[in-house]
Amino acid sequence: MFEIVVRQHFNAAHALRGYPGKCAQTHGHNFWVEVIIRGETLDSLGILIDFKDVKAWLNEILDEFDHTLLNDHPAFAEVNPSSENIAKYIYERLAPRVAPHALIQVKLEETDSYAAIYRR
Repeated sequence: MFEIVVRQHFNAAHALRGYPGKCAQTHGHNFWVEVIIRGETLDSLGILIDFKDVKAWLNEILDEFDHTLLNDHPAFAEVNPSSENIAKYIYERLAPRVAPHALIQVKLEETDSYAAIYRR
């Protein structure tokens, strides 16, 4: 079994609606996203999946968020743009692109101390 890891970042603001504390106020983060992809076979070059391809697909998703107020994104009209929900959104958008390999998890770090992981 082989796994690759790709990390990218984006900067955005959000406010957690209904949160009983400071995070209810609009505030920003330098988010880091880490994705892990798993597969059993390598191609003829000895590559599971090209890092450049994964980076491009991930950047396509993250560009929707970069330097925005995440609350304004359609995906977060009904749910809070929490780290957990952002990680799930990224997972659901990226998983079809990496097939036939398996997207194992998306980890979203909002600070050096706090992260959320989504796995299916």
